[in-house]
Amino acid sequence: MKLFRTHRKQLIEWIFEHSQSIYTTLFKKHESWGISRKELLTYPTHSFGNHLGNFLNKNGFELIPKVERHDAYHTLTGYGTKVEDEIALQCLCFGNGKRSLYLYGAMILGIIILPDYLNYYNLSYNIGKHANPFHHFDYKQLLHVNIDDFRVMIFPKKQYNTLIFNTNG
Repeated sequence: MKLFRTHRKQLIEWIFEHSQSIYTTLFKKHESWGISRKELLTYPTHSFGNHLGNFLNKNGFELIPKVERHDAYHTLTGYGTKVEDEIALQCLCFGNGKRSLYLYGAMILGIIILPDYLNYYNLSYNIGKHANPFHHFDYKQLLHVNIDDFRVMIFPKKQYNTLIFNTNG
């Protein structure tokens, strides 16, 4: 069963990998941030920008032009980059009120192909539902904000304590 789960995760990774550029090209018309991981790492230690840079550095990523907000969500919530975490993050964002074609596709396919994590997805949805809205922020403008203050503003204590934050970004 575990081998089959691995194949299902690989299928979802392949779908995410190949759909991302198509979605970005067709639906994302705004300008990219034009900020590198290296530049983010120069922000003050406790800033959202520095934590975003650390998240990117830890995972060997650069910001993806026009979808930088997605990595901002990872940084804000503490969700990792495993397939099940990516789907759970989409569920959290859906619970928070975010709506997009990509979110629907990722959630629906993820839940159908990888139902093993249904409890995790449901928990994530509920965290998002009880959090203050955060999906609409202009995250580029928040890079200097203290990340702890930002998280406390977004997540009520019960949800905040459920999330696992990596204090090193």
